[in-house]
Amino acid sequence: MADPKGFMTTPRREWPRRPVEERVRDWDEVHVPDALLPLVSRQADRCMDCGVPFCHDACPLGNLIPEWNDLVAREDWRAASERLHATNNFPEFTGRLCPAPCEAGCVLAINQPAVTIKNVECAIADRAWAEDFVPPRAPERLSGRTVAVVGSGPAGLAAAQQLTRAGHTVAVYERDDRPGGLLRYGIPEFKMEKHRLDRRLEQMRAEGTRFRVSTEVGRDVGAAELRTRYDAVMIATGATAPRELAVPGRDLAGVHQAMEYLPLANRVCAGDLDVSPLSAAGRHVVIVGGGDTGADCLGTAVREGAASVTQLDIYPLPGAERDEESDPWPTYPRVYRLSPAHEEARDLRTAPAADTDARLFAASTLRLAGDADGRVRELHLVGVDARRRPLPDGERALRADLVLLALGFSGPDHGDGLAEQLGVETAPPGTFARDSGFATNARGVFAAGDAARGQSLIVWAIAEGRAAAAAVDRYLTGSSRLPAPIGPHDRPMAV
Repeated sequence: MADPKGFMTTPRREWPRRPVEERVRDWDEVHVPDALLPLVSRQADRCMDCGVPFCHDACPLGNLIPEWNDLVAREDWRAASERLHATNNFPEFTGRLCPAPCEAGCVLAINQPAVTIKNVECAIADRAWAEDFVPPRAPERLSGRTVAVVGSGPAGLAAAQQLTRAGHTVAVYERDDRPGGLLRYGIPEFKMEKHRLDRRLEQMRAEGTRFRVSTEVGRDVGAAELRTRYDAVMIATGATAPRELAVPGRDLAGVHQAMEYLPLANRVCAGDLDVSPLSAAGRHVVIVGGGDTGADCLGTAVREGAASVTQLDIYPLPGAERDEESDPWPTYPRVYRLSPAHEEARDLRTAPAADTDARLFAASTLRLAGDADGRVRELHLVGVDARRRPLPDGERALRADLVLLALGFSGPDHGDGLAEQLGVETAPPGTFARDSGFATNARGVFAAGDAARGQSLIVWAIAEGRAAAAAVDRYLTGSSRLPAPIGPHDRPMAV
């Protein structure tokens, strides 16, 4: 480590956010531009270079965290970029979007605030692009083998880049008009500006990856045709089938899934629309679901000018500190966290939780009520205990002109007939079944990411895409120099 006493002399300092009153008036990223790099060298000095780096094991990608922390502390940014990109294709994405399980596993976090690993990662990635440390890496020679990747989310992109760099000719099929999957149309602009995604896609194109957009495999092109045209097929469609809210009034106008709502706001930012057809402007908004997707809806509704906004979380209000019995170190703890969106919604809350944000904890939806025109006007809820049992006298009603369902995803959307056309078996709750080498029962067809493991984190998607690419490479050539494949439920490690 660069400073053996850094963890004792330097307090944790995170990337500062722009003032709330400023950032809610635009769609730019919430953090102060150019304020991260001056911080991270000292923050990286807090890394203790532990004999057993639990952060490394807590990261699904097996990122070499102590190594690039030391390099950043010494301001060797090129070497830090090389070590970071050795295990992660897209650190500029994870550095902004990952919930940082690595920080939960930081040894320093046993009794002090963890190292700001996520911020250091993001700083390395941004510096790498600024200094041109990440030029396209086209293969020296082509293998003559072809691969179709279905889906252009993080798993599909990671698999495509790895396979392209291995010398295979790769085509990525995407049903939307632009590649990126949920990175494009699920993640709001204020969490990650899309020019970062476009920049990485241009790198992939320069390396030789081809993109086929506005093409839904199973409908616009037959899935069986892909098996004929390509030597291997990778399914990376994600888990896009939303969970439903089975309560009376669900069919009222004004009740929408989060992924009906969020893409429209992104299309406004992209210039495709002047105004979202589902804009929250002037409306009283209730978001059902306490996770990150719900927070994305929250921040979007604030920027659109909602009259009020409330987010319902069925779980009880978490404590400020880790519960050592239920969440012992180094597991990822359930603690009270205040995201940028929750900061922004303070003045728009109708159901204050801890007088800090717009969440209402331990709340379960009972029914939705509408007006004579069949449009939603109220959401009736009840308070619940830790076992989700209704509390006596816990029922109340919230005004609601727009109800957004952010309850997560149950698995892939099979409406396109992809599984049937490929002859691929599925496993509960509808994910694509595969073996420990990412291969499905159909010869030459592989599955990776949320489409096979179920709803998960971006960091897991990238890890699976990388490892599945090695499995495809081995299938095509008999061996692979890509990172060794892992079992779908094993923790990937660095190579």
